[in-house]
Amino acid sequence: MTMYVLYESSSGYALFNVHGINVIGQNVEAVLSSVSDFTRFGQIVKLTAFHPPQTAQDALNQINAISEGYMSEELRSFLELNLPKVKEGEEPKFSLGVYDPKLGSCISECTKIPCQSNEFVQELLRGVRQHFDRFINDVKPGDLEKSQHGVARTYSRAKFNDNKEDHMVIQTISLLDTLDKDINLYAMSTREWYSWHFPELEKIVNDNYMYAQVTKIVEDKSKLSEAYVPMLTEVFGGDEDKAREVVKAGQASFGLDLSPIDLINVKTFAKGVIDLTDYRKQLYDYLVVKVNNVAPNLAALIGETVAARLISHAGSLRNLAMFPSSTLQIVGAEKALSRALRTKGKTPKHGLIFHSSFIGRATGRNKGRIARFLASKCSIAARVDYFGDHSSRDFGEKLRGQVEARLHSVHVMEEALEDSISKEFSEKLRGQLEERLDSLDNVDVMEELLEDYVMVDAPEEEKQSS
Repeated sequence: MTMYVLYESSSGYALFNVHGINVIGQNVEAVLSSVSDFTRFGQIVKLTAFHPPQTAQDALNQINAISEGYMSEELRSFLELNLPKVKEGEEPKFSLGVYDPKLGSCISECTKIPCQSNEFVQELLRGVRQHFDRFINDVKPGDLEKSQHGVARTYSRAKFNDNKEDHMVIQTISLLDTLDKDINLYAMSTREWYSWHFPELEKIVNDNYMYAQVTKIVEDKSKLSEAYVPMLTEVFGGDEDKAREVVKAGQASFGLDLSPIDLINVKTFAKGVIDLTDYRKQLYDYLVVKVNNVAPNLAALIGETVAARLISHAGSLRNLAMFPSSTLQIVGAEKALSRALRTKGKTPKHGLIFHSSFIGRATGRNKGRIARFLASKCSIAARVDYFGDHSSRDFGEKLRGQVEARLHSVHVMEEALEDSISKEFSEKLRGQLEERLDSLDNVDVMEELLEDYVMVDAPEEEKQSS
């Protein structure tokens, strides 16, 4: 039976015919003795066909297909074109040797070509790899190495992309924090400056964004009239009563007058608050979309903001996926951890995941338990997002359901424990009371003790009424 071997490389697909297979059989020792000498090895293996990739992207696609263990259309066409034709109803009189058994199974299922992958085939391919530049004509020294390095770098970037757009997430969450500081600074300056002119407005409007809008509309409080009510009503979301309250307070205000230059500065600060707040809203929407593209399962589990902060603190999604759950649990609390280790105090139970809603809903004694359980699920979600081939929120939704169930079970167990402790305390108190009553003869004392017991064991409403 004739035997062919398929060699896949960055330079393309090569098909070799193995001669003398009937003489030497599948003798590994014979191949090992001839691999080091190309003269002897060239008599065993002959090049039948070679198909180089057309472009660098084509080479990357073929390497990706081989690494996943499935046959591309280009490889199928190459094999059907260069291997002997097999008539229907007849068994092939040849076999194809491949290095990867998974790829061999895929080729056999799709083309009915018998494939084999064993030590003999692997040794043949090792020899082909060693002398491949001698089989191909018109190859300059160094060309194969350059193609290998180029495809390897492109493949590593595509398969194990350290960035995977998470760099944009890191920059966006950092910019959001900076914007929050700038907005607070501008809002504080606006309030402090304009409160000299219209101090009553600070108590009426608490929101910084609305305060800046009202400041920009009103400017000089002495000009306030009923004509401002529609504009102010639009700012307050249709609350006309609040708009009239602002107008009424401005007409009766005892604030100082501001010079035109001061009003210009106040308007500048107010405009800064409005513009930065609007930009922050757009940036947050961008962050939500980006995080759901980069780490959809992690975002579904703990929310987009907390997920972005974890990725930013770790440096990349890859680093976060490499963290064990114990490390992920205290990410963001490194200073507290080092201080606890230095002073031999209590170590922190949670870091950035404290901002998750799960930790806030847990009671004080259970925050550490929920943080530990949530960290383990976050570690799983991060690894699915980084190493997974498909972007989906399914794993994140399932993990979130598990955390919800865990939180509910912890609450139920805590309530049951409190009930058991309360019941045990009540029974113990009742026993002590009966012992004291048995030892007392005075009826008045017995009645007082009974009243005290009733007050201890009574509900809160009865205690307050009594």
